[in-house]
Formats: sequence, C-alpha cells, structure tokens
Amino acid sequence: MSKTRTQFLCNHCGGVQAKWLGKCPDCGSWDSLQPYTPPAPDARAERSGADPAAQAEAVPIDQIDESHTPRLTTGIGEFDRVLGGGIVPGSVVLIGGEPGIGKSTLLLQVAHAMAATGNAKVLYATSEESARQTALRAGRLGVKSDQLLVLAETNVERILHQISKHQPAVAIVDSIQMIYKPQLPAAPGSVTQLRDSCMDLVYLAKASGTAIVLVGHVTKEGTLAGPKLIEHIVDTVAYFEGDRFHAHRIVRCMKNRFGGTHEVGLFEMTGQGLREVTDPGKLFMEQYGPGGQPSGSVITAAMQGSRVLLIEVQALTASSVIGAAKRKTSGVSADRVAMIIAVLEKRAEMRLAADDVFVNIAGGVKTPEPAIDLAVALAIASAHLNRPLPNGTLALGELGLGGEIRPVPQLETRLREASRLGVAHAIVPHVGNHVPKLKGMALHEVRRLSQALSDF
Repeated sequence: MSKTRTQFLCNHCGGVQAKWLGKCPDCGSWDSLQPYTPPAPDARAERSGADPAAQAEAVPIDQIDESHTPRLTTGIGEFDRVLGGGIVPGSVVLIGGEPGIGKSTLLLQVAHAMAATGNAKVLYATSEESARQTALRAGRLGVKSDQLLVLAETNVERILHQISKHQPAVAIVDSIQMIYKPQLPAAPGSVTQLRDSCMDLVYLAKASGTAIVLVGHVTKEGTLAGPKLIEHIVDTVAYFEGDRFHAHRIVRCMKNRFGGTHEVGLFEMTGQGLREVTDPGKLFMEQYGPGGQPSGSVITAAMQGSRVLLIEVQALTASSVIGAAKRKTSGVSADRVAMIIAVLEKRAEMRLAADDVFVNIAGGVKTPEPAIDLAVALAIASAHLNRPLPNGTLALGELGLGGEIRPVPQLETRLREASRLGVAHAIVPHVGNHVPKLKGMALHEVRRLSQALSDF
C-alpha cells in the first residue's frame, strides 16, 4: 500500500498545494501553508452509495432551503400526529415497547398505508420472522402492495445493500436488537453490535435520504433495551404504551428533533389490527347505570398532548394490620398517592394508617400530571367513607401539602371537553373570573381540600 503524500493547506484561503511554499500562490499570503493530510476513505459512505470523496461545505443557515424536504405522511393520522405531521426524509425513528404490545402490527400497517398510495416504496426488514411468517401476519391485517418489499435478514451489511439497491422512501428494521455486523465478534443485542449497527443505519439515512424506522424492545424497568446511546443517536424516540390485557394503546413521543413531544396517538387493538381513535370521548370512563357510580370512583380530565381524556380514578380501602398496610397503584405515581394519603390523614383527619389503599386508573391509562391529585384524594376519601360522589362529578386540582387546591394548566380546555361529554358538575380550584361559565355545568370552586370533601 502506497503511503499518502502530505499536502499543504493555506489557513488563510483554504487552498491546497502539492508542496510547501513561502507564499500562497492563490491568495498571496506569506507563511500560511501548513501540513495537511487528506481524509481517509469513508467506508460507511461507500456502503451507503454516497460519494466518498465528497466533502460537506459550511453554508449560511439562511441560505438553506428546507422546503425541499417535505414530510412523508404515513396515511395513519394518529401516528403522523405523534411524529409532528409525518416522517422527515433522512430521519431515524426509534419505536419502543413491551413484547406483544403491537409495535410490529402498527409498523406493518404504516408500511401498507404508505405503499398503498403508490408514491412511496417501503422496505420492511424483519430480523425476528421469516418472510413467510411476515406474509401470514400481513394477510391477517389485509396488507398487500407491490410497493411493500419484505426482507428477512439479520446481517446489517445485507440490509444496507438492499436499501441502497431499492432506494425506498422508508425502511423499517424490526428489530434493532437482532441484527449484527459480521466483523464484530460480539453477539447480537450486545452494546457493541447495537451501537455500530445503529450508526451504520443512521449514516445511510443521512447520506441517502431514506427514512429509517427502528423497533426496540423495552426492559422490565420500562426503558429501551441496549445502551442509552441509541436514543441519543436517533432523531425521534416514541414509546408504545398500554396494557396488553386492554384493547387501547398509546404512542407517546419522548424525543423529536423535528417537532414537539407533547402529542400522543390513540389506538384500539382489534382482530384486524390497530384502529385509530380520533375522538377518545368517554373511551376510558366507565358508564354506570341508573344507580350511579359507586363509592371510590371519581371522573377527572387528563391532558394527553393537545387533547383531553376523561378518565376514571378508582380507589378501594380495606382494613389491614397496623404497620403492614399496603399501598398499591396502577396508572398513577405511587409516591404521589402516598403524599395524598398523608395529606388526607393530616388535613382531613382520616385514619388510613390501618387500611390497605388501592388506586387504579381505569382502562390501563398512565398519567403522571398532578392535575388529578384532587380526583385521587376524593376517590380515596369516598372509598374510606363508603359514600359516592354525585353521579357524573368531575374533579380537577393539584393538592398541596397544606391541603390547598392549586390551579391546573388548560383548565378551560378540560372543562369544555367535559361539558361536551355531558358532565354536569365539576369541582375545580378557585381562580376567580378566569373559570368559564359553561352551559349545563355547575362549578364548585374550592380553595382547600376540606371544601371539596363537603360534597360527601
């Protein structure tokens, strides 16, 4: 192998000369030539089909025309909502979720919806199934298009070759944990394999303009398997949430370089795949008969992105042995519930130390926002006293340690949605004239928890 000859770069004008000179022949500056070694060939650029000799040049940001990279709409509105309006060409999206939650089903439907338009070719690379198994699943979902290519492969080099050969608009890799680079001795799924395989795919996306969608598994701790570095490498990270024993699924964006992270997508799992839920309405709120809702049940309004979900907070208390009382929660923070129980004991003089307390958000929804504190407190109090709230009562408010009820963001938006769905009575924080007077809804403004408990 011949040795690379050293060249000389002018640090004044950037000109490259074959030998050292005292004066730069291009700009005339003296003593400005410094030794310069041309960059080595880029193996990743060669694999992606880009010109290895091409070098990027710095340009003013106001001269960059972003209108030439319109988003690719997937044809599934809820998925587009999460991504900020569609998939950006050349971007890399990571979809995480527990096994069996519906990640592959969603992405196969996304691939079909994009390919069915005839304007976008999609490559679906499966590393966990054979091509025949993927076709069987596609048949069950009604997926069929000559613009949807299926590749059963675990070697990342071959996947890169097929992407470069067919040049699809979107390539889906399901899943990143199973692919490997043959040059590396580590097993698939190891830190080394995940990092290098992901880097190769990201480089290909940036060089070719093909959008890459990766599927990642979630560990028992609720984080994506593999090094955290992968989440930093990719452009967008979305989590597929939901209880596999419930029909409803939520796609939540945790990182998005090309849009906001406040939106969520709602889906319902059916025998024919995932169905969009465009108007959640009373999706997560139980409908009780003429007898009204039982004790321990309170309706509240949680914000999921820009939309409002009416959800039902359920609580149950039962006698236990002092010192061994249980505190179990589902869908809400256990630490937050423990704080609310302490406030009820101190500020409302409720003796809950000898009771087991169970709090559940019906429908498998998870919501971390403190705006539902008052609903949780009223549900626990209702269960403890065995007295139900008036049927159709909604509660909103953040609970402070002093028993005060604090305002919540977007109160008017929440109340308008509740009014649209027929809620007739709402317990809300006292905010003066800022609370809208909605037709058919009676508002009970409270400053402290004791005032809210007076409804029992």
